[in-house]
Amino acid sequence: MPFAPQTDTRQPVQQETLRRIEQLHRLQCAFFAGGHTLPLQFRKAQLHKLQQVLKQHEQELFDALYADFRKPALEAYGTEIGFIELELKLALKKVDDWAKPRRVPETLINFPARSYVYPQPYGVALIISPWNYPLNLLFIPLIGAIAAGNCAILKPSEIAPNTAAVVNRIISQNFDERYLAVVEGGVEATTHLLAQRFDYIFFTGSTQVGRIVMKAAAEHLTPVTLELGGKSPAIVTQDADLELAARRICWGKFLNAGQTCVAPDYVLVQEDVKEDFIEQMAHCITDFYGSHPAESPDFARIINDNHFARLSKMLTPENIRIGGKTDTDTRYIDPTILDNITWEHPSMQEEIFGPILPVLSFTDLDEAIMMVNRHEKPLALYFFSANREDQKRILKEVTFGGGCINDTISHLANPNLPFGGVGNSGLGSYHGIASFDVFSHQKSVLHRGTWLDLPFRYPPYGDKLKLLRKFLRWL
Repeated sequence: MPFAPQTDTRQPVQQETLRRIEQLHRLQCAFFAGGHTLPLQFRKAQLHKLQQVLKQHEQELFDALYADFRKPALEAYGTEIGFIELELKLALKKVDDWAKPRRVPETLINFPARSYVYPQPYGVALIISPWNYPLNLLFIPLIGAIAAGNCAILKPSEIAPNTAAVVNRIISQNFDERYLAVVEGGVEATTHLLAQRFDYIFFTGSTQVGRIVMKAAAEHLTPVTLELGGKSPAIVTQDADLELAARRICWGKFLNAGQTCVAPDYVLVQEDVKEDFIEQMAHCITDFYGSHPAESPDFARIINDNHFARLSKMLTPENIRIGGKTDTDTRYIDPTILDNITWEHPSMQEEIFGPILPVLSFTDLDEAIMMVNRHEKPLALYFFSANREDQKRILKEVTFGGGCINDTISHLANPNLPFGGVGNSGLGSYHGIASFDVFSHQKSVLHRGTWLDLPFRYPPYGDKLKLLRKFLRWL
């Protein structure tokens, strides 16, 4: 009995999802057109409600993250829920200022006049989030969308199904679907969402899928933000504090079992200190997770079998310096250091997104800069050095989305720093006021006085060109 009935029952569910997408889109367009989201009191009330809802359901969210990743509670709070709380507090404190019209300098050519920039919500936003930080990367952009006065349809990743289900439940139980709604599903649901005419699309995920999203948005000339990824390097020079660098790189790399878009994807370490640095990383891994990391309650697991199989192919035995053990049943991979790596190695062909860290060496900073610059622009870069001039060189000569000097990942913890990529690693940025701005059209308006109307600009022009040139040069 089994197979035919399953096929028959699944298809109506898919069709129902597609119809629901179209209905939600219509409902939200009408709700926004009614002006319901425009008052600041409404926006702040929704931000307060989101704050309360997340607090009320915090344990459910912890449990869902553990079910999807075996994510430790401290990581779940520190990188997901706590991060969202900080953004909510900032938005509630600052949204009145963010939403005010901003006066800009005027020119004499328009005298008498005043010029302003008015932030205006786009309308109905689509927010597509990935699986690796399924709360953070969904709710942080949502906070910006709410603060700016938009409606939003949220598409969490089906690859973290437990978290997606909890998010769907708490949003549907606490918010009007005409305002906020969640759509679950796979590729078909996402494709159908992208076929609708949204006013803004915010996507976080892979570069490959980002291209698909941007192509779909182009059909309706819909503006987009793309938060993508890439191979983010950590560069360690011989004058760096090696113990500190190893500790901070290992923390940034093995957080969430390496499933972090801004995790150090490979290390470039100066040749003279490479062995010392690898030894320091070995000590750090033991300090963090003990002699048997598989037994540590503080180390997450790979999200699914496909990613586990993909990562396992990178574990070439001849290159494993530290770690390398795996367990298929639990999707466990050791915190692993690879050595004697070339740029042709499987681990260097794509973003790793797992607890595998290749180590390569360089002789001088010129070589390290050349190595990074001959590849796609990274989402993040981490530079470890005590030399201020070398720090300046990296900032000046290497293009990357954002990063740290003598640390990893921590730049994300400051909501006042815009976060985003460049080139293949992303388009646009968010966090804090940047999240408000990304969901706001900046409408420029000139208010012209009526008490003076010089005839200079009106025909007939006669010899006014000479006078205009003199006037513009005088300005």
